[in-house]
Amino acid sequence: MNSCITGLQWGDEGKGKIVDVLAEHSDIVVRYGGGANAGHTVVVGDSTFALHLLPSGSVRPNTICVIGNGVVIDPDILEKEIDKLAQKNITLTKRLLISENAHVVLDYHKKEDQLREDSLGQNKIGTTIRGIGPCYADKVGRSYAIRMADLRDLKKLKAQLGNIVEYKNKIFAALYNAEPINADQIFEKCKCYADKFLPFTTDTTEFLHKSIADGKSILFEGAQGCLLDLDHGTFPFVTSSNASPLGMPAGCGVPAKMVDKFIGVVKAYTTRVGAGPFPTEQDNEIGQYIREQGGEYGTTTGRPRRCGWFDAVAVSYAVTIGATDSIALMHLDTLTGLKEIKICRAYEINGKETTFFPANTTKLLQTECIYETLPGWEEDLTEVNDFSDLPLNARNYIVLIEELTKKPVTIIGVGPKRTQTIFR
Repeated sequence: MNSCITGLQWGDEGKGKIVDVLAEHSDIVVRYGGGANAGHTVVVGDSTFALHLLPSGSVRPNTICVIGNGVVIDPDILEKEIDKLAQKNITLTKRLLISENAHVVLDYHKKEDQLREDSLGQNKIGTTIRGIGPCYADKVGRSYAIRMADLRDLKKLKAQLGNIVEYKNKIFAALYNAEPINADQIFEKCKCYADKFLPFTTDTTEFLHKSIADGKSILFEGAQGCLLDLDHGTFPFVTSSNASPLGMPAGCGVPAKMVDKFIGVVKAYTTRVGAGPFPTEQDNEIGQYIREQGGEYGTTTGRPRRCGWFDAVAVSYAVTIGATDSIALMHLDTLTGLKEIKICRAYEINGKETTFFPANTTKLLQTECIYETLPGWEEDLTEVNDFSDLPLNARNYIVLIEELTKKPVTIIGVGPKRTQTIFR
């Protein structure tokens, strides 16, 4: 079976854990989009792995890991991730494949990201300053883009970088009065990247289609979440790639019809990092309680996440555009201790009730949430391993989520460890 795992909210849903758990039964795990702005956390025993570019299945020693063409690769961060795994005796030497068509994030992308955000002042988007947006912009612009395959011809690459850096320095000086960057320094780093990563670089699309023909089981891993999708999220407060399942075919070259099951991951509440509309946000003691109980601080940036109630309108929308088959509900244990728990079942916009999420910032800022209120629970959930052993109020909460999203909740997370997972 081939499966695709994506987030159904604004990212940080717990995809890393789900991919890691399901990777036990998969031959190959494919990361198909995003960049080092993603932070997928995997807990194995007493060890915690924060993965930004490597597929979350990489901690399983027998799983082949593929970084697809839709990913923008920061070689510095990728090298650090590989080294950290090696320190735990997890080697990727014979099981990591990197698409030759994946684009490379270089120092001038990060500088451009920082300068642009700083210039926006209070109107900044809230990026991670990892150079993701500028790299994707160069990809679309084509003329100033560098791909992994370009590392194979260093003489040609040096000339390319000379032209790119000359252009970038003109932009930096004219728009931001910023100091120039040095093309030779970037080229020297690229020579090191070539030595390090070319042994892994190949045509991953060909590899994946051959693997499918051979009957291999493939797990496709998305980054961020559907509501951050460039085309279908809360634009402009989104990421720079198609973070929904709609980005999977383009991000790795495998048609969606070759995927047997799409699993959407959600938290039992909602979080968001950075700016942008957030209808169910609780900027109060409830939000703070959720933040502290759930450890809601960014894996990539360390920034405190905005927290709020579960938004069934937003999740139902993500389910719809992603053709989601089932839901993995994470962080249920975080809600323990709340006397009442709310779920947004509908929006009211300009006096009209709707249950369809308007992926439009202006409309969302005019939204009033219509809530269902349920009694909470006090029982510790972290040792529960069967749905029937959950407190009645927790089970009722899950059932209501199923009714509102019209999809079954088949996986429930009650803690960060692999074993703290309930399968239905």
